[in-house]
Amino acid sequence: MSNDFLKQRAMELWNEAQELQLRGRLEGAIGLYNKSIDIFPTAEAHTFRGWAFSFQGRIDDAIEECKQAIEVDPSFGNPYNDIGSYLIAQGSLDEAVIWLEKAKLAERYDPRHFPFMNLGRIYAAKGFLLRAITEFEGALAIVPDEPTCIAAVSELRKCLH
Repeated sequence: MSNDFLKQRAMELWNEAQELQLRGRLEGAIGLYNKSIDIFPTAEAHTFRGWAFSFQGRIDDAIEECKQAIEVDPSFGNPYNDIGSYLIAQGSLDEAVIWLEKAKLAERYDPRHFPFMNLGRIYAAKGFLLRAITEFEGALAIVPDEPTCIAAVSELRKCLH
């Protein structure tokens, strides 16, 4: 079978897995992500299998999945942001910044504003208000009506006065 056929089948399984995951059926989703990766490893399947692991509280496994996704396709931005998010949850803010900055630069990434939002949260938590505002404004440059960012910028500006 051709690589194109295998990749297409793997992506079909990935889509099915996503649907299961969104319905809260994590074990079924993980099983389909496994099949997808067995057929043709993609950054998407590794990243989303990691996301499923994170819902099970398996944060270290989720981070490892994202690292495998990056090995498969370094241009895919989602795993960089996800690693940053997982590190934030673990309280490793400085380490998270490195991954989120990489997410901002990734060629292939949607939703592109997420790493800006995550960096804004980190800098706000650390008391770097101007830097936080800059990050939230970066997100607003991509999604101008993002309510979380609008509110964050407003609150942070109040703190400056």
